Amino acid sequence: MLAKFLVRAVFAALGLWVASEVVPGVDVRTTGALIIAAMLLGVVNAIVRPVVFILTLPITIVTLGLFLLVVNAMMIGLVAWLVPGFRIDGLLAGCLVAIVTGVSSWIGGLVLRDDQQTRR
Repeated sequence: MLAKFLVRAVFAALGLWVASEVVPGVDVRTTGALIIAAMLLGVVNAIVRPVVFILTLPITIVTLGLFLLVVNAMMIGLVAWLVPGFRIDGLLAGCLVAIVTGVSSWIGGLVLRDDQQTRR
């Protein structure tokens, strides 16, 4: 369980690092800030995101799920607000970071799923 969380945190950190290199308006000052931001993003997505998802469910349904991108950007903005050395400038940058980290996490999920299937 802990190993799975750490692997997901590594893929999240990789996604945040790629986003900091590609997306304008994203600044990660140190590697430590990047690692802390990735781990905190996992915690925020596990605890805060479900509550925000339920609260915003009507607008998510009306927008056919597109509002989930804004919810993910808000979670990344919350992490940026909490972690010194990690900065996101605006909602557009947050949405782009959400897309990049989402793709990175998706790839990480594929890697973890392949690992589980080979053990069975």
